[in-house]
Amino acid sequence: MNEMESKKQVARHHQVGLTDEKAIDMYRTMVLARKFDERVLLLQRAGKINFHVSGIGQEPAQVAAGFALDRDVDYFLPYYRDYGFVLSVGMTVRELMLSVFAKAEDPNSGGRQMPGHFGSKRLRIVTGSSPVTTQVPHAVGIALAAKMRNEAFVSLVTFGEGSSNQGDFHEGCNFAGVHKLPVIIMCENNQYAISVPIHKQLGGRIVDRAAGYGFPGFRVDGNDPLEVYRVVKEARERGLNGEGPTLIEAMMYRLSPHSTSDNDLAYRTKEEVDENREKDGIPKFKQYLLEAGIWSEQQEEQLLADIRVMLDEATTYADKAPFPTPESSLLHVYDGDAEGSN
Repeated sequence: MNEMESKKQVARHHQVGLTDEKAIDMYRTMVLARKFDERVLLLQRAGKINFHVSGIGQEPAQVAAGFALDRDVDYFLPYYRDYGFVLSVGMTVRELMLSVFAKAEDPNSGGRQMPGHFGSKRLRIVTGSSPVTTQVPHAVGIALAAKMRNEAFVSLVTFGEGSSNQGDFHEGCNFAGVHKLPVIIMCENNQYAISVPIHKQLGGRIVDRAAGYGFPGFRVDGNDPLEVYRVVKEARERGLNGEGPTLIEAMMYRLSPHSTSDNDLAYRTKEEVDENREKDGIPKFKQYLLEAGIWSEQQEEQLLADIRVMLDEATTYADKAPFPTPESSLLHVYDGDAEGSN
């Protein structure tokens, strides 16, 4: 790479509208999400928690999408691997730990839901549940409300490529296309629907389905956070301008098993996983920041130390926090039976 090409590469985060500080914040959040995920996997193996659905390998796209949105007005409908995304829009590590430990203070469900089923009224994260893809028509409905009320916000919904074959996806896309709704429909294509590889799931490309519903679709490298940021930011602008929905297919690879109940080597090889590990977007983005001159190995060491302290504090707090009381299972069943949730 000659000097001119190097300068062009270094300036990429400025070209997509990110300041040095925001680019660094994005990286910090990616690393935090990765370290949280790794910690929780260890906690499950140690018998401290019961279950975990990992998102290792998907953090760059999740974090970039979160940073491209307006955290004060937009609505978010993430799916169960989106730790990087929910951290990007304001959820804390302590809150996530309370969820995986199923404690009463868990803001997602008060300890009554599986981990990864996010929900926060405070952060406009709309409650998700186990049936896959149900969040797509919900996101479309929220976008319809924005249009009917003439309010300037968008909704963003994420899901895996296996979910794109469910009827909820197609019905949501069709309704959004007909009514030109401000919704961003983002598929995190991680190559596997549990144990089913992509060539057994799809006869074509998910991104190409957008044309059939009358709105644009974009396929992006999910390991490249700057490209994901650009595409999501532009999709938001189109939505606010009345130009309707956008379908984004972010290509990535799930490096961890589907869940802690899964033996992924029963359906893929270690060599395949290792080959895709070379494409991991987090170390690549770190290298980009180093070459841009806005990050250093000393800052990296401090970041890892700070995250370790944060995770230790959150783990200890969540471990010692009280479980929900039996009678709390009766709360939130009928309207007016309890105070509003966070």
